[in-house]
Amino acid sequence: MMTNFVHATYIVSGLLFIFALAGLSRFQTSKRGNAFGILGMALALIATVASVVSPEEGEALDTLGIILLVGAVSIGAVVGIRKALKVEMTGMPELIALLHSFVGLAAVLVGFNSYLEGSADTFHLAEVYIGIFIGAVTFTGSIVAWGKLSEKLPSRPLTLPGRHWMNLAAILLIVGMAFWFVPTRSIIPLILMTILALLLGIHLVAAIGGADMPVVISMLNSYSGWAAAFAGFMLDSSVLIVTGALVGASGAILSYIMCRAMNRSFISVILGGFGETGSTGPATDYGDYREFSTAEVAAELAEARSVIIVPGYGMAVAQAQYPVAELTKALEANGSLVRFAIHPVAGRLPGHMNVLLAEAHVSYDIVLEMDEINDDFPETDVVLVIGANDTVNPSAMEPGTPISGMPVLHAWEAKQVVVFKRSMNPGYAGVENPLFFKENTAMCFGDAKASVQAILASLPAGAETARV
Repeated sequence: MMTNFVHATYIVSGLLFIFALAGLSRFQTSKRGNAFGILGMALALIATVASVVSPEEGEALDTLGIILLVGAVSIGAVVGIRKALKVEMTGMPELIALLHSFVGLAAVLVGFNSYLEGSADTFHLAEVYIGIFIGAVTFTGSIVAWGKLSEKLPSRPLTLPGRHWMNLAAILLIVGMAFWFVPTRSIIPLILMTILALLLGIHLVAAIGGADMPVVISMLNSYSGWAAAFAGFMLDSSVLIVTGALVGASGAILSYIMCRAMNRSFISVILGGFGETGSTGPATDYGDYREFSTAEVAAELAEARSVIIVPGYGMAVAQAQYPVAELTKALEANGSLVRFAIHPVAGRLPGHMNVLLAEAHVSYDIVLEMDEINDDFPETDVVLVIGANDTVNPSAMEPGTPISGMPVLHAWEAKQVVVFKRSMNPGYAGVENPLFFKENTAMCFGDAKASVQAILASLPAGAETARV
């Protein structure tokens, strides 16, 4: 009876996870998708606990297993709730990377535990070997991604001489040791493979530049899914297999879509080939830049018939999305056409800017993707670049830079561009931005939230009434 209950609950959980992914595919249904995912995970957890505390007839109660399970779940719940309550949207990307590392480490530990149980089945040993390999790469790769995103590690790519040959040699050694491990069941090749996989994960992600980190996060999400799926095979857990496969496949599809949007090679993501497109090279003197006060920006906006706002990570850091939403309403009340231009890798993870704007209740109808709005810049009176840098950098149109070939928003084609930044420092990819020095560009220095609030206060009375 208990077995039937557990299996039936796992089936329901799997269906709920599918509904969750379907819901998360659209902004309008994302909350419902999250609810399905939470419910599915809760049911899977309940069924798993029930299978341990209520053994089948003739089986002894596993007291130690119950204590370990309850202890682990309790610790995980406390840590998860604490992190969820404390994390800001700006810290979400590195938190996701850290959570991916936990999944990878769990797969490694499950693999070694499964090996030590002593099964001699060839297929099972292959599952153990592959699961540990994927888990180890995911673990260290995610740790490096977390370090880059939290700026504890340099965002520039680590391009060692002959690094692709090093990666190839590591892969060949790992494949070769599989033919040593499976027939002999020796722990030596398993340990050596694990060490190599840990180092490979570090090297693959360290070789990727900051501008491409959103794609890396998506790819690591896929890796963590496949690691979970192989852990499910090792544990004979159908719900873990289904969940892992869903996460792995959806993460891979998202990574592929993002790679196409960025004109990058999907294979290059897997092999750590990003960041090889060039170096920053010597600093270029682009001349002088202009600076606008917030009152001058307000005057420009008051006369603008069309405005495009380009948000970036700096907007998230300043928590400027709320005054930006107010500014949008004020400009619309003044008769301006206001839209948002979202680059595929704006922020530090896919959809980062969309979530921030939705949080501030910006209408989704005026939030447009790069391909939908790029042709409209020449007909735009004012473009506000708020905390974005690499996604509006014309250097991407030139060869020999770390962002060469990456499609960017053509903000420089507008009649007037205003860039909100704290300083003239280059963006996350470490590339100087010629946009800042163009004749139709003006810099507005300071905290983005305070600057937008000052602009709102300086708007003419007709626009200001929208704030009431």
